[in-house]
Amino acid sequence: MSDQLLKQWVVANYTLNQPSPIIGDWFRINFVHNNGGLFGLFQGQALIFAAVTVGVVAVLAAIEVGSGWKSWILTLTLGLLLGGAVGNFIDRLRYGYVVDFVDIGIGGRRFYYFNVADSAVTVAILLMLGLWFLAPYLGIQMPGDKDPGAEEPTDAGKVEAR
Repeated sequence: MSDQLLKQWVVANYTLNQPSPIIGDWFRINFVHNNGGLFGLFQGQALIFAAVTVGVVAVLAAIEVGSGWKSWILTLTLGLLLGGAVGNFIDRLRYGYVVDFVDIGIGGRRFYYFNVADSAVTVAILLMLGLWFLAPYLGIQMPGDKDPGAEEPTDAGKVEAR
């Protein structure tokens, strides 16, 4: 929701491709149309990205519902990923492109333009990577992990071949 509200405000108050300094040259608002994907890759493929987003949303919902995870951090991570995907999906449906506006850099060295939805996806990916490595130390059981309380199967009941 904050993503969509901020994008609407940028569209209403800023001119396309006209950088407006917020904190000197380091942080600017520069309203641009992103017809591609992450970091502006694959320009002109908005419909493909919209279709992929529908698949991603379905997979994320299935993972959350069917996983059995009981960790708020995993739910938060999937929520950020889902929110970011949906935020940019709404743009693709509404405009045919994603509204990007955050412009960070120094002089001619600029980072890729991005928005709140992109930031949510990036934070979610970093959280996923962190959880992947830190889950055992945080007591979070990931899918495929052995349940520490589960008993190992025994040889009882096996019939020995003679």
